[in-house]
Order: sequence, then C-alpha cells, then structure tokens
Amino acid sequence: MSDKNDGTAPADKTIFDAIAQGDLTEFKNILAEHKGGVDFFDENGMTALQHAAYKGNKDMVQLLLDRGADVNSGKHEYNYTALHFGALSGSSEVCKLLLDAGAKPTATNSVGRTASQMAAFVGNHHTVATINNYVPRSEIAYFSTIQGQQTEPYLPAVLVDPLHKFVLGVNIHPVRLALNLQHSPALLENAEKVSKVLELLCKKEMTRGSETNEVMAFKYHYLAYIVREINNIKDKQKPASDKDEKKYDIVEIFSKKLLKPGKDGVSLDLMDSFLKDCVREFPFRECTTFHQMVTSLTSKDPPSALSVINCTLNGQRGFVDAIPYCSTCGEEKPAKKCSKCKSVQYCDRECQRLHWFVHKKACNRESSAPSVATTNTKADINPNILCSEIQNLLAG
Repeated sequence: MSDKNDGTAPADKTIFDAIAQGDLTEFKNILAEHKGGVDFFDENGMTALQHAAYKGNKDMVQLLLDRGADVNSGKHEYNYTALHFGALSGSSEVCKLLLDAGAKPTATNSVGRTASQMAAFVGNHHTVATINNYVPRSEIAYFSTIQGQQTEPYLPAVLVDPLHKFVLGVNIHPVRLALNLQHSPALLENAEKVSKVLELLCKKEMTRGSETNEVMAFKYHYLAYIVREINNIKDKQKPASDKDEKKYDIVEIFSKKLLKPGKDGVSLDLMDSFLKDCVREFPFRECTTFHQMVTSLTSKDPPSALSVINCTLNGQRGFVDAIPYCSTCGEEKPAKKCSKCKSVQYCDRECQRLHWFVHKKACNRESSAPSVATTNTKADINPNILCSEIQNLLAG
C-alpha cells in the first residue's frame, strides 16, 4: 500500500483525473498499465477508491476492488471511509459493492458519524436503507451447511443467493415482498424452510450480546411472517383442476386482501390489522425496538402500521420528500402512470393490474395532473470541501 506523501507519482495523478472526469476508458487504460497496488493517496489522504465512491461510479469502484483496493482505508483527514463517500454520493449500488467487499458500516468519521448517518444528513434515504439493511451473504450461507447432529441443513444451498437478495431488499411493503417471492419461485416452493431460517436468524441477532441488532431481528421476523402468510394462502386455496390453476394467483389473492380499502374508501384497514398482528407476534417483547413500535401504534392518533415498520427498518426521514410512490407496492419513483387518468403511478403493468380492482372506481373521475419538467443535475463539488463543510455543520 502506498503512503500519503507530498509527491504524487504520474500514474496516481492521472487516475485521479480520470475519476474526476468520469472517463472509464482512460481509467481502465491506466489500471492496465499500472502493475502495482491501487491504494493511491492524494494530498488529503483520499484513495482512488474513495474518489470513485464519491463520484458514485460503480464500474470504477468494482475495478478498484478487483485490484485489491483497501475498502476500509483510514488515512483521510476527517476519517471518512470509502463507504462514507459512497453514502454521500447517494449511490446504493456503490454502497452495496463496498459492503460486499468488507466495508465496515459502523466506522465513524472525526465527529462520530457513520456512513448511514451521513447519508441521512444529506437526504440520501435509499442509501441509508441499503446500508442499514445489509447482511453479509455468509449469514445466510451458514444455514446451508450441516451443523452438529443435523442430517441435512436447514436451507438448501441453491436458496442461499435468492434468500440473501430477498433479505437485502429495502422496500418492505408486503405486496412488494410478495412480488419478490413470485420472482423467486424456489423460495415459495420451500416456504417452510425459508421461514424457519428467517426465524433462526431473528433469534441469532437477539443473542449476539453487545452486538445485538434488534432492528435486523425484527426484519427477519417480519419477512418470515410474510412468507408464512403467503404460504398459508397457497395451501388453503390450491386449485381443484388444471383449468382453475390458470386463474390461480397467490400474489393477487394476497395483494387484494391487503389493498382492499376500508369503509371510507381510502384507509387500508386490513393491511394495518395484518401488520399490527405481525408486530404483536414478535417474540422478543422486552427489547427497545418492540416497545417503540407498540408505543407508536397505540398513541392517540397513531400512524399506519406500515409507516411505523418502515421507519423502524429503514430509518426516520428528517424531512418529507415530494417523491412519488407506486400505488400498489410503495416503490419509490415508479416508471409508469395510469394510461387513462395519469393521476396514479405504478412500477409496471403487473402493479397496475393488481391495483385495478381499487382504482377502476375512481379512474374516470380523476383528471390528469399537470406534469412539470424538472432537472436533477449534480454539481461537481470537491469532496474534501464538502467534508470540511459537513464537519463544521455537525460540530457546530
């Protein structure tokens, strides 16, 4: 590894320039010609990996990681790691790459802030959720090997990757989780084993001593609860014939159950009741997380159970964003709008289909909302200046 010094080798300078300009071709050429380590430091102690992470350039980050870049370098003058910079960039993909490579989410900068806290400070909420929901693949893979007196593992090896992906999801809306399961049929086919492993992971998180993670424990419980409910629907409503099977859609049955409006035509009472039951069945009732959720849900004017669970798992947002959501699964910034009224948004045709039984009653009455063209161009800010300003804001 290179040491921080006053003089910078030509290769070091050119690689920083290529990152600053986002020139991936030049960047690859420099790496191809350079045979040594890639932990170059600039005058502020920033590595090439930290620069690439701040730029949110996942391709450059991956190339540097492939060449052995130190993901937890600690020479930055304000003790920012590559994960801090990835969090500030707002790139969830970059943060995921860094976490997969061993980045420490608990590492703090000079004013004691973690990467997720810095992401929250600048409003990168999806990045916060990505970091807070991260679980190493090894945590899942542990249950795919025979332990002790077992004759077979709790989880077939082929389910490790799909279950890991399922656990890492940041959108915890039950309909989105049902759709994710539908896209991984092997998980549904082995629902009992999947829910069992999730319960074991929940217990494991609550018995780590000083490293106990109550939030992740509840997330495992929550996911297991969803999987069991969908599996119950699958068992109770099996099609009687091949002809009926074509009309049989577990996700549709589950979604319509939760998306059906209450008597006022707006509130989702069935979903709220379902999720409150999930919270009620959390086995570790003495933990702080459980008490906080119960306090919120039993307050004088309680928020929805979904919002309470979402805030618990993904963090409280410091301010309200004008972000559109899919009317079916709650995904942020959905790509489609209802082709008739243009007033509700969906991820895709499948989400629109699942919500149509609700929306069709109001569709013809709703007028199109005027669209406003906006731009979201990120200014090219010096990361060292940004760090200095953030330190002043946090310290002050």
